[in-house]
Amino acid sequence: MQEEIDISHSLLVEKAGKGNQFLGWIDLPVKTDETLIISLEADAASIRKNAEILVVVGIGGSYLGARAIIEALSSPFSSFYTDNNNPVVIYAGQNISQDYHAELLQLLDKKEYAIVVISKSGTTTEPAIAFRLLKNHIEKKYGPEEAARRIIVITDGSKGALKSLSEKHGYKTYVIPGDVGGRYSVLTPVGLLPIAIAGFDIRQLLHGANEMRKVCTETSSLIDNPAASYAAIRTLLYRLGNQIEILVNYEPAMHYVTEWWKQLFGESEGKENEGLFPAGVDFTSDLHSMGQYIQQGQRLLFETVIHISKSKKLLTVPVDESNLDGINYIARKTLQQVNDMAALATTLAHSDGEVPNLDIFLPVIDECALGELIYFFEFACGLSGYLLGINPFNQPGVEAYKNNMFALLGKPGFENETEAIRARIHEE
Repeated sequence: MQEEIDISHSLLVEKAGKGNQFLGWIDLPVKTDETLIISLEADAASIRKNAEILVVVGIGGSYLGARAIIEALSSPFSSFYTDNNNPVVIYAGQNISQDYHAELLQLLDKKEYAIVVISKSGTTTEPAIAFRLLKNHIEKKYGPEEAARRIIVITDGSKGALKSLSEKHGYKTYVIPGDVGGRYSVLTPVGLLPIAIAGFDIRQLLHGANEMRKVCTETSSLIDNPAASYAAIRTLLYRLGNQIEILVNYEPAMHYVTEWWKQLFGESEGKENEGLFPAGVDFTSDLHSMGQYIQQGQRLLFETVIHISKSKKLLTVPVDESNLDGINYIARKTLQQVNDMAALATTLAHSDGEVPNLDIFLPVIDECALGELIYFFEFACGLSGYLLGINPFNQPGVEAYKNNMFALLGKPGFENETEAIRARIHEE
């Protein structure tokens, strides 16, 4: 694979391949301006003083990257801590559920809150609906002037509905770089601002990403570049008939990292009838549901397992003299030790069941390590797309459902499509 990797690596770092107008993410960790970081940190501090809740409005890459980092670094029970000085981050515009948004507005009736709305165009249906609802609510609650101080917009630098709206109302605005696509935008203000508001160190996140950037860009060696190795192995497995890649984690905190990864690879590779199908499981929980299929179902998948070498907390299994549950054999072991052995046992079992397993090890879940992991996956995804011969930086297939939805909802300009779609539905 080395020769193929050399070519793909060259296309990526020299910005000479398909979709090269969207390769600004490659240098984000080193080119993010200090003035921008200071501004993001200042706005984050201001919101933390005035809001119990931050509502992040966005869909896809506009919210998944930030959510992945925030959820990974937060306590799973942070919303119950009354002494927490950081606002609870919740999300809107990632679905069109009536109940979800109605209950969100009921919650915000009782809480101090602020909004970060993220959209390059401002016209994407799901976040546009959510922001219209939230804008009405926040203006009624605080009045237009105070509401404007509690809204921050992240959008295109020169055009679009959201850009025009922010200029009209005087919202603080950050720019989504024009050469960075949504699913690669976590290291722009799209991800950095919500992460900073949640109380986490965006400088360390960028530092970790930059450390991985150095490794990934300086060499295409399959030995020395882990992203190149990952891209090569997953491509080989795909060519051998493994059509599904399952990202596995053993820490609940990593669940939304998996969700972000699914979008990154699914939207980047799934085109021209090519690409691995990205799926995810949370072990050991899903061993009691999906484990059976992975072990003995169709042999068309492989697993990439994320291991965390060191936990944040220390907890041991107690000794129980009665031992009715029969687990005294693991008494005095840490839960980390038990979890690690469960992971090793699962890898052995699935490998015996002819499921290939790849392992990725993080030293700990912190900003630096997550920055490394984010950049590692982004770079590997670019390489993998070029190995497939497709453009990994566009998403033409996403427009299909949108056009059908516009026609069914009667959007102006879609009248001809409306008639054709309704006739088709009637026939089918």
